[in-house]
Amino acid sequence: MMPLLVAVALLCGCGHVAGVAEEKPQIVATNFVCYDFAREIAGEFADVTLLIDPGTEVHAYEPSPADILKMETADLFVYIGGESDVWAEKLLSSFDDREARLCVRMMESVEVVLEEEHEAHEEHDHGEHLEYDDHIWTSPKNAVDMLDSLCEAMCVMDEAHRAQYTANAQAYIRQIVEIDAAFEKVIQEGRLHTLIFADRFPFLYFVNAYHLDYLAAYPNCARDMEPSAQTMAELIRAVEMDGVKTIFTIEMSSGSIARTIAEETGAEIATMHSCQNVTLEEFNRGETYVSLMRANVDALRKGLA
Repeated sequence: MMPLLVAVALLCGCGHVAGVAEEKPQIVATNFVCYDFAREIAGEFADVTLLIDPGTEVHAYEPSPADILKMETADLFVYIGGESDVWAEKLLSSFDDREARLCVRMMESVEVVLEEEHEAHEEHDHGEHLEYDDHIWTSPKNAVDMLDSLCEAMCVMDEAHRAQYTANAQAYIRQIVEIDAAFEKVIQEGRLHTLIFADRFPFLYFVNAYHLDYLAAYPNCARDMEPSAQTMAELIRAVEMDGVKTIFTIEMSSGSIARTIAEETGAEIATMHSCQNVTLEEFNRGETYVSLMRANVDALRKGLA
């Protein structure tokens, strides 16, 4: 596990009005993964608020005045800290620092990697601002480190419930370790070793963790343009040459690229859920990181068959 660099010691400048003793600590989390991890650790001992509503396109999110107030008055603010959270970094730096509050920047709990397209051009343009891929949680191995870091921050926030937070975190970690083992088993038994994503690609940490190869319509997650004809041809060729039976889309995708490739090749389409956000329907039926990752195990089995 990486050394703990999270903000259990980092105090972000956020004004705070102390509440009455019996009030539960208030935790505000940006995306679904931060929210899910926090609520699993919190149990009944803290209230957790999801800042980015279910169904929202995370990369296009802009905080409302009400969202900013939630951040300012939280006892603990949890965010990933990458390119999608630039808005959060700016807001945190603008808050009144007369009374500090704990913030957890999750990217500091794992080893981060450069986005593929930036890494490819690094030596050609020394003036380029390199971007690190922020979808760190797509690797269950990283998720374990993230939970450890968040648990430590929550224990600092509310020392009285350290034992409960620790027990809840360890229980969730055990479930994720089981999922990690399930992925390893599926990959060991699979015929193929390459994933075909006819969509955006937020799974760089996932394929790195399990030493998988991949081809994708886009090199990372946030893309608006259609892929080039050359890219489409490469994806179709890969499906046909390797006898790929299943290609992937991600959650809340239009699926148009996948349908085009499926029509050309006869491949089936499956969803790999990045867990960055969920639909309102998924949220209301109680989906969690663990339940979505269990579904990903089944999807991966199809993709490698």
